[in-house]
Amino acid sequence: MISNRTQVTEMIRAAKVAKGLTWKAVADAVGNSKEWTTAACLGQMAMTKEQAATVGELFGLSDEAVAWLQIVPYKGGESDTQHKDPLIYRLYEAVHVYGCAMKELIHEEFGDGIMSAIDFDLDIQRQEDPKGDRVKILMTGKFLPYKVY
Repeated sequence: MISNRTQVTEMIRAAKVAKGLTWKAVADAVGNSKEWTTAACLGQMAMTKEQAATVGELFGLSDEAVAWLQIVPYKGGESDTQHKDPLIYRLYEAVHVYGCAMKELIHEEFGDGIMSAIDFDLDIQRQEDPKGDRVKILMTGKFLPYKVY
């Protein structure tokens, strides 16, 4: 039984060496660039069913391994350090850059307190833009004032 995507990456690396395949040959068979295909084989991209089947045939992978190739990965690897994932890292970056301003503005508007992450809503939308679509993230959380006692 395969318990994570890292195991599939190890299988692919071993089969690549054993079969003498190049990443270019794999990419040609998959029909994508060698850069994307290599990243996908190393667990950094999710493959379509067809791409995964092709990679499975090339490397002699089981059906279970082929299914793992189609799962959206945590880019940067599977670990407790998910902050290495570029998307997650950029979310951290936004909070690092704008967090103090957000805190000041929330306190000015609501007073001394916090935004709940328990009584919380999250809405992620695509926002069309002629310069390239944008990610719109709306977070709402109940305001919880600090109590004086």
